[in-house]
Amino acid sequence: MVLPAPLKGDNEAGEETVSATTHPGASAAARPVRVDQDAPLDAVVVGAGFGGLYMTHRLREAGLTVQGVEAADDVGGTWWWNRYPGARCDIPSLLYSYTFSPELQESWRWSEKYATQPEILAYASHVADRFDLRRSFLFGTRVVSARFDEAAQLWVVTTDKGDEIAARFCIMATGCLSVPRGLDLPGAETFEGPIHVTGLWPHQPVDFTGKRVAVIGTGSSAIQSTPLIAEQAQHVYVFQRTPNFSLPALNAPISDEEVAAFRANFPAYVELLRSGQPALPIPPADYAPSEEELNALVAQLWNGWGLISLVQVPNLVRDERINQVAADFVRARIAEIVKDPAVAEKLTPRDFPLGTKRACVDTGWYETFNRDNVTLVDVREAPIEAITPMGVRTAAQDYPVDVIVGAMGFDAMTGALLRMDIRGRDGRSLAEAWAEGPKTYLGLAIAGFPNLFTVTGPGSPSVLTNVLTACEQHVDWIMEAIGHVQGRQARTMEATAEAQEAWVAHVNDEADKTLFPQAASWYIGANVPGKPRVFMPYVGEGYKIRCDAVAADGYVGFAVG
Repeated sequence: MVLPAPLKGDNEAGEETVSATTHPGASAAARPVRVDQDAPLDAVVVGAGFGGLYMTHRLREAGLTVQGVEAADDVGGTWWWNRYPGARCDIPSLLYSYTFSPELQESWRWSEKYATQPEILAYASHVADRFDLRRSFLFGTRVVSARFDEAAQLWVVTTDKGDEIAARFCIMATGCLSVPRGLDLPGAETFEGPIHVTGLWPHQPVDFTGKRVAVIGTGSSAIQSTPLIAEQAQHVYVFQRTPNFSLPALNAPISDEEVAAFRANFPAYVELLRSGQPALPIPPADYAPSEEELNALVAQLWNGWGLISLVQVPNLVRDERINQVAADFVRARIAEIVKDPAVAEKLTPRDFPLGTKRACVDTGWYETFNRDNVTLVDVREAPIEAITPMGVRTAAQDYPVDVIVGAMGFDAMTGALLRMDIRGRDGRSLAEAWAEGPKTYLGLAIAGFPNLFTVTGPGSPSVLTNVLTACEQHVDWIMEAIGHVQGRQARTMEATAEAQEAWVAHVNDEADKTLFPQAASWYIGANVPGKPRVFMPYVGEGYKIRCDAVAADGYVGFAVG
């Protein structure tokens, strides 16, 4: 194999507007790949989602040698795998876009307010084409181990194809929601029909016409897919343990006027992001709305702006009074939509504050339960005992079905990292270092793992913000850190244990000031049996400002040697 040559800059040529079209895919490079430690690469990037693509672009733009590795057959990350019916982004498409290139922004036009999975995947493909990124990746290749060689001060990454790649820096752009839970229920292996996991959906459409379907789970993927499945299926049984808050998407095509207005405001939007300020108008933390003002604010939750409307409600996840008013507003809407009062009550969340689990954005979720061919099964009342050859057995009865859809969520934030055997100094594994829960410094680095960086890792806002722009912020910071190491002619950069412990304590303190700990959410790993219960994202204010201050202060909290 010929390794990618260093580039002094990427060609931005080609200003035509591109519509959403699918890419035929990219094949894996020839085998085996061996990178001699006497001539190591500058960096290896794991993952070809939006974080990995931008990381690779920035490294190449700086003239550094880089090898990317991606388990899928092409770019897109989680959007390569999540092809279930109704899969969409849950923030407006115009915001779910890179900001690093005005030319890229001008060359792409989203068609809908909330883009579908095929359109998002086409966007990732467009980016890869525009910056010629595919040639830097090994596709269809999974990293099985990453070991820090202390003598050589290099990372040695090994893949399931037998590749061995030596590089000075190892950047994990593995995504926060990239390891779906399978249908890990007793007897699943005995089921005689097909089982489809939403996060590993077949690449060809699944026809549910005339089928009896069990949907297990009521998180985002179930809320998006069930209405479409119900339009085809003979009958759908939705097995729910915990109801979720869901807000209406009110999806619609994006008008030319909306696109023009966004592009006109784009420079100001980017400037706010770069300064670490909120890029959208949000009420100040000390704003205490009157009852009339609060009622008007919470009414915005039904205006179709989904997760954005949540941040328009001041202190929603910090003030119990405000949260109660907002949650009651949503509960009242559920009662209005769902005709059967008993079903409406079962679909109504009452165990956790609004926003402390990631709210969902739907098209027709609650209305679906007015259909004669949809049955809600409350597994709190009658737990699932087993999957049988013919269907699902609860404590109350058997449900014969032809197809099972597993929508049980993800091993979030840590799953992709811990499925690899990552070993730092003294051969210590990441699994051992994180035995009590993930510990990082700034969500970017891990003590004992020199020159290893995590893009939107635990301890950063990541899943509580726009993940795509969060990826950009992390990649930009990592690039400056690599430049700092090179500028000092140093070999390694490593978070100190003291700085890491202080940051972990700070992350926990900030979470404890909010209502988040009241929910058994995937933010704390509650959806994965045996996973340590640790609040993983960062909910404090001014995260980018803090990261920039660390860099400006000579990378305080890091040992550079």
